[in-house]
Amino acid sequence: MNTVLLCLTTQHNGLMVALAALVCFGGLATALSLYDRARTAEGRLRVALGAGAALTGALAVWTTHFTGMLGYDPGIELSYDLGLTIASFGVIVIASLGTALIGLVGRTVPARMLAGAFGAAGVTAMHFVGMSALRFQGTLSWDPALVGAAVVAGTVFGIAGGWVHARAGWKGTLGAAILATLAVASLHFVSMGALTLNVDPTLVVDLNAYSGTDVLTVISMAMGVLVLAGALSTALTYWSRTSSLRQLREAIDAMPDGLGFYDAQDRLVLWNARYAEVNPELASKLERGMTFRQILEIGISEGLYKEAIGREQAWIAERMEARRALSMTLEQYIVGGRWLRVQDRMTAAGGIVTVVNDITDLKRDAQALAEARDAAEAANAAKSQFLANMSHEIRTPLNGVIGVAQALSHTDLSEDQREMLRLIDASGRTLQILLSDILDLARVESGRLQLNNEPMDLHQAVQEAAQLYAETARDKGLQYMVEIADDCPRWIEGDVVRLKQVLTNLVSNAVKFTAEGMVQLTVGVDRDATGCETLRLAVADSGIGFDAATRDRLFSRFEQADGGITRQFGGSGLGLAICRQLAEMMDGRLDCESEPGGGSCFMLTVPLKRATTPLAMTAEVPDMEARAGLCVLVADDHPTNRKVVELILSQIDARMVLVENGQEAVDAFRDDRFDIVLMDMQMPVMDGLTATREIRALEIREGRAPTPVVMLTANALAEHVAAARAAGADRHLAKPFDAAELIETVLQLPDQARQAA
Repeated sequence: MNTVLLCLTTQHNGLMVALAALVCFGGLATALSLYDRARTAEGRLRVALGAGAALTGALAVWTTHFTGMLGYDPGIELSYDLGLTIASFGVIVIASLGTALIGLVGRTVPARMLAGAFGAAGVTAMHFVGMSALRFQGTLSWDPALVGAAVVAGTVFGIAGGWVHARAGWKGTLGAAILATLAVASLHFVSMGALTLNVDPTLVVDLNAYSGTDVLTVISMAMGVLVLAGALSTALTYWSRTSSLRQLREAIDAMPDGLGFYDAQDRLVLWNARYAEVNPELASKLERGMTFRQILEIGISEGLYKEAIGREQAWIAERMEARRALSMTLEQYIVGGRWLRVQDRMTAAGGIVTVVNDITDLKRDAQALAEARDAAEAANAAKSQFLANMSHEIRTPLNGVIGVAQALSHTDLSEDQREMLRLIDASGRTLQILLSDILDLARVESGRLQLNNEPMDLHQAVQEAAQLYAETARDKGLQYMVEIADDCPRWIEGDVVRLKQVLTNLVSNAVKFTAEGMVQLTVGVDRDATGCETLRLAVADSGIGFDAATRDRLFSRFEQADGGITRQFGGSGLGLAICRQLAEMMDGRLDCESEPGGGSCFMLTVPLKRATTPLAMTAEVPDMEARAGLCVLVADDHPTNRKVVELILSQIDARMVLVENGQEAVDAFRDDRFDIVLMDMQMPVMDGLTATREIRALEIREGRAPTPVVMLTANALAEHVAAARAAGADRHLAKPFDAAELIETVLQLPDQARQAA
C-alpha cells in the first residue's frame, strides 16, 4: 500500500489524476443513464440506447486510463504502440457491450452483480493491454501481490456497483457511477503501484511508437466524444421529459372534469381549463402558489356558499378538516342554483388532487324524477282511494237490489213476479261481476293482488265452479259435462278463490257464446318439458268460435271477438285479461284454440303441487228453528242496507237491534247482550273499525266472553279485510252478500265462539 501511495504522490500529476477521475465518473454516469433508458425502451430504440451506453462507458474507461497515464511521470520518456493502444480500446468496447447485454437480458439483482463483475474483468484486460503498449528504453516488471489486490478491489467495487444499481431511481444510478469509478481507479492506480520500469540505455525505442502528445490528441478526441454523448443524453432526457410533460398537460386539459393539483403545503401547483370553467367566480383569481384556504375565503367573500353564511370560520375549519382525509367526496351547492361534486384524493407525497364536476343537470334530473315519482305515488294513492270509494258507493245500492230480491223470493209471488225477480237478481249479479273485474284489474296492475297458497279440495272447487252455470246451460238445452281424471289428486296447494274465479269465467263464456251443442270442463294431470307434473283444466264448447286475428287480441283488456258480440252478449272484456294475469301469477299459462263456427277450447295449465289431506273439520249445520231468537246487533248508516239485513234475518226469527253509527253500536253493546254483531265499516260519528276496537276493550274491562263481530261492508279491498282483522273482527263479508251466506254466518259463528270459549 505504501508503494501505491508513493506512486500517486511522487510519480503522478495530481491535476491529471483528478481530471481522470472526473472523466471516469461523468462518462460512467452518462452510460448508466443511457442504460436505464434502454431498460424501459422497446425495439430498435432499446438496441440503440444499449449500444450507446456501452460505447460511452468504454470511452469513459479508456479515456480515464490514458488520462491517468499522461499524468504518470517516471522520469524517462514514454511512448505508445498504436496497434496495442487501439486493441485496448477494442477490448473495453467488447467488455462494455457484454456488460450492457448481461444487464438488459437478466433483470434480476444477481444479473446486475454479474454484469458488474464482467465489466471489472473487461477494465482489467483493457488496462494490461494498454500498459503493454507502453514503449521506453527498458523493460516492465510487476508485483504479483499488488496486481492481485488491484484486480480484487476492482471486481468487488464492480459487483457492489451492480448491486446498488439494481435499486431503482436516480440514487441507485448515482451510487453505481461512484462505485464503478472506484473500480476503475483501484484497478489503474493500484496496478500502477505494482509497476517497475527497468531502464536499459542499450535498448532501442520502437520507431512506430507515438509520443504522449499524440496520445493526448486521441484522448482529447475521445473526451470530445464523451462530452457529445453526455450532451446528447442530456438533450434526449430533457426532450423526453418535456414531451411527456406536454402530453400529460394536454391530457389534463382535455379531461371533461375539472382537476387541480395542490402540493404538500396545500398550495395550488397546476389546474386545467375545466377547473376554471366549473369555478367561473374564482377563475380570474386562480394563480400558482395560492392555498386552498385562500380559495375558500375568496368563495365566501363572493357569497358562493350559502351554508357558510354566519359561520364562515367554522365552515372553513370543517372543510379543511374533511380535506385532510385520504379520500373525500362531497356535493357542494353554489349560490345561483349550481351543484358541484368535489373529490379530494391525497397523494403519497402529501399533495392533494382535487377533481370537480358540475352536477347541476344531474341534480335537476333527480329532482324532476323525485317529483314525478311523488306525483305517480299520489296519483296511485288517489286512484286506490277512488276505487275504494266507488266500490263502497256501488256495492251499497247493489246490496239493496240483490238483498231485497233474495228476501222477496221467499214471499208468495205469482210466476210472472218471480220471473221479474229472477231478472232483477241476474242483473244485479252481472253488475257485481263487472265491479269485481274492474277492482281485480286495478289490484293486479298495482301489484297488490296476492295469492294464498294453502291446501284446497280440487274436486269440490271444480264442481262448485261448474255448478254455478249448470242450470243456465240446461235452460239453453246444452249438453253440460264435467270430467275429472282418475289420476287427478283431490287435495292440492293453491288459491282456491282465484282458481275458481278463472274457471267460472271460462265456463261462463263457454255457456254464453254457445247456442247449441255442448260445454265440457275436463281436469287432468300432464307433465311439462322438464318432467314436472302440471294440472291441466280445459273448457271446450261448440259455440261461435273465433279466428286467429281475434285470438291475438282476445286476452287484451276491454276486448271481445268484435263490437257486435259485445252488444249481443254483453260483458266488459276484462275477464280473460284478468284470468291470464292470474294464471301467470300462479306460474301457469292460459291459452286457447278455436276456429270460426267450430267452437273453442280454453286451457289453463298450472304447476301441480300435491297436498296431504287435512284433518277433517266437520261442522254441524245448526238447526234454524233451534237457533231461533238469536239477538243480533246491526250497525249500518244506510237505511236500505239495514232493511235488507232485517228482511233476510227475519227468515230465522232473529231479534235485531238496528243502529246508525259506531257510537250507537258501542252504547247498545254496553247495555245489552248480543249473540253476534254485524258492523258496517264506513259510518259517521264513529266508524266500524273504531267501534269494533271499543267493543273488544269493553269486553276486556267487564270480563265478557268475546262476541263474534262480522264486518258487513262495501269496503271489499284486501287492505280493508286486513284492517278489519286488525281491529278485532272475526269475519269480513263484502256487500253485496248472498242471503244464504249471511244466514249461515249468523247461525254458525255464535256456536263456534261458545265452543272456543
